[in-house]
Amino acid sequence: MRVLILGGTRFIGRHIAASLLDAGHSVTIFTRGVSPDPLPSNVVRLHGDRDQGVAGLQALSNGEWDACVDLSGYLPAQVRASVQILSEQVKHYVFMSSVAVYKDVDPAPIFEEHSLKDPAPHNTTEIDAVTYGTLKVACENMVRDVVGERATILRPQGVAGPYDPSGRHTWWLWRATQGGEMLAPGDGTDHLQLVDVRDLAGFTVAVVEQNLVGTFNVAGPRITWRDFMSAIQAEHLVWVPATILLAAQLSFMQLPLYRPHGGHQSRYMNLNSERAQELGLTQRSAIDTARDTREWSLTQQYPEAITRDQEAELIALARGGNAGAYHPWHDIITQGP
Repeated sequence: MRVLILGGTRFIGRHIAASLLDAGHSVTIFTRGVSPDPLPSNVVRLHGDRDQGVAGLQALSNGEWDACVDLSGYLPAQVRASVQILSEQVKHYVFMSSVAVYKDVDPAPIFEEHSLKDPAPHNTTEIDAVTYGTLKVACENMVRDVVGERATILRPQGVAGPYDPSGRHTWWLWRATQGGEMLAPGDGTDHLQLVDVRDLAGFTVAVVEQNLVGTFNVAGPRITWRDFMSAIQAEHLVWVPATILLAAQLSFMQLPLYRPHGGHQSRYMNLNSERAQELGLTQRSAIDTARDTREWSLTQQYPEAITRDQEAELIALARGGNAGAYHPWHDIITQGP
């Protein structure tokens, strides 16, 4: 099959391109040409700029593909231009959305039918923790309006694995290698859910090959933080109660991935992906993801999510039994799903 990837040289795109090639398909990528390109020479490379609208997509004007996988559509204006120019040139349009499209109000687990956030206005250009999910809703709507029944929407959970640039998962791997007492958030019973990028890539290939249309949540196993700490081989743990952590007003990037039960966006750690699993989604274990990501992650430079001094102070508070001195937490950790 001939597959066009909008994006393709970084984390998710790199894995999807490799999986498509391994399956014997022809891959074309469309990028700005400014990021490092690790893909093999048999990938066709087209360049342009989605921020320039239709004018920036002229490199696509003469091609025809069996499917397009849109990984770089974040703004309605970008997606509007791409679906307009490609609607007659691709048979199947696959849009990579996010779990962030769901409202943080419905009971968990989250199914594909759960209510969505209101779409961002089409002239929105600011991408941040507040607008990200609403922008993805607007982009999903744009794809469906133009492509109709030839569209697939993928809503992945937080994605982890080799070449992950976000630092959310890999920071924990790195911290586990640094020695000394290590802060472990909560009491070990809160939940964490990620999807291995290779499982996401494999399911994307299945979607393309089988022409699967509709909307699919894409998530990995839901595990406790105690199991996660074991999977990353963290030692000398000190569990710091959620009341202490949330009273410290840590941002999401200072304590990546931690969403205590009942707190802000904790429902995002309970995404149901049975629909995708029935059609071929595999779920690697947290142990496999950590093992295969660790070697690469140790070559990266990480700013400390929390400083070692902050970590020591929070551990001391936990040891001193001061959790009860803090009022019950509310929605303090707010930056990003």
